[in-house]
Amino acid sequence: MKNRHFLLVIVCLLSIKGPLTSTSAGTGIPPNDLILSTEDYSIFEDSSTPIVPVIKPTNAGTLQRCNYNACREKQTPCEVLSTSLGCLCPGFTLHNQRPEPPSLSSVSWNGSAVVVWWCAPNSYITSYVVTVEGGEKQTLRADQRRAALSQIDHKAEVCVVAVNDAGYSDRSCMEYQPSSNSLALTVGLIGGTLGFLLLILLAVLLCRRRRQKKEEARHV
Repeated sequence: MKNRHFLLVIVCLLSIKGPLTSTSAGTGIPPNDLILSTEDYSIFEDSSTPIVPVIKPTNAGTLQRCNYNACREKQTPCEVLSTSLGCLCPGFTLHNQRPEPPSLSSVSWNGSAVVVWWCAPNSYITSYVVTVEGGEKQTLRADQRRAALSQIDHKAEVCVVAVNDAGYSDRSCMEYQPSSNSLALTVGLIGGTLGFLLLILLAVLLCRRRRQKKEEARHV
């Protein structure tokens, strides 16, 4: 019986010693034939990192400026063009703000009148007022950009102001100086008119003189 127990102890010791010899004792290094697979490690990866979407640029075109010239007469207002066509206008002041002054470009004699030209401001406008120093005053529509004044035979300041519901803009002024050509033309026109009147007067006198001679001849 004792021999049988002894044999069982030896067998157990041999079975335990076998696996221990397959490791590098005391080193913690696995044996060469032990391969650790990393294929299944992906299940332990951190999946909490948010996924950032990539935004691709679009091919949308840029907005174009409206076909609007502030110095051109009788054109559609820029704000109307912007609403209907989706184009861009320069920054306009609102109707409840005083308008900016117009840009007076020229005051000149064209042979028959003094013509004033200006460009519209970037503001809401209802009308324009053109004034001559010590004289004429005209009110014009918002789509007009010029005014024809009567003859100015002396040096004078000509001004334009823009008007809307909030009031008047500052004045935009230019000094008008009659040229020698316009004065000569005016003198010529006056002289020609006087000469024409003298001719008519002489013709009337001649007619009356002839009638008198005819009446005298009848009485003789």
